[in-house]
Amino acid sequence: MDLHFYKEPSFFTSKYFVIFHIMAWSKEEVKLIVDDYFKMLMLELDHHAYNKTTHRNTIFPLLNSRSKGSVEFKHQNISAVMIQMGLPYIKGYKPMVKFQQLLAKEVTEYVVNNKSNLESYFEKFWQEIVDLKPIDQINFNDFLNNDLIESVVKEDQPIYKPIKINYLEKEQNNRNLGEKGEKLIIDYEKWRLIKAGKEALADKIEWISKEQGDGTGFDILSKNTNGTDRIIEVKTTKLPKETPIFLTRTEYQFAASKEKDFFLYRVFNFDSTPQFFQRNGSYDRFSILKPQTYKAYIF
Repeated sequence: MDLHFYKEPSFFTSKYFVIFHIMAWSKEEVKLIVDDYFKMLMLELDHHAYNKTTHRNTIFPLLNSRSKGSVEFKHQNISAVMIQMGLPYIKGYKPMVKFQQLLAKEVTEYVVNNKSNLESYFEKFWQEIVDLKPIDQINFNDFLNNDLIESVVKEDQPIYKPIKINYLEKEQNNRNLGEKGEKLIIDYEKWRLIKAGKEALADKIEWISKEQGDGTGFDILSKNTNGTDRIIEVKTTKLPKETPIFLTRTEYQFAASKEKDFFLYRVFNFDSTPQFFQRNGSYDRFSILKPQTYKAYIF
């Protein structure tokens, strides 16, 4: 939505009015901003510095008198489309829903036309080895970030996915990244209990996924300060907290069976300034679940 200031002719009044003028983005404008978005995304995935403001100012003269807020919102819309496609997105553009179908169409067209090149970037993204920062460089006082996630991508309408691989899921399943995220959470849990004066409980923390494998439905068995079990599943990403998680049927059922003691710890921004949020209970209590595949017995 762009704001245009309008002065009434003198034969009415001398007051100024703000007219909310909703002007749909044209195909040419959408194409320009999609092209620019992917230029920034590939620089980001390749770990090259770039300036968002410079990019925005470059395309401003080519747009139809758009406001900075309007351009920012459109970038965020593209992030939402990328998430629905299972593709990485620009970290600084928080996904926002309610995008034009034209936007989804232009993103799809760009991906189709540049599929081979993009896939090389996406493969690098999910396979990337990220070093775990030394514990003394992480401030555990600021590690927990339980702020509400306001921009949930609801996927009300199906969207065509020109790349069939879900790179967000592949990144989550990167064993190296997952283990480092779990290690970070174990260190945090020990810190939390020791800080509470529960050193003996800190010594009882178990890294279940490492000791027993991935089939248990959770990763870490920690303790609450009263000595009861805290069952933790860790999901780690290099992307922001709005990135969806992926879970197995076993993980879903286990959380439901241990609802009181189960905690999801979502580690995000792992390769920059890692933080995490936590949710307690079954997945139905704190998430919108979307089926990825179905098993069908034919009759």
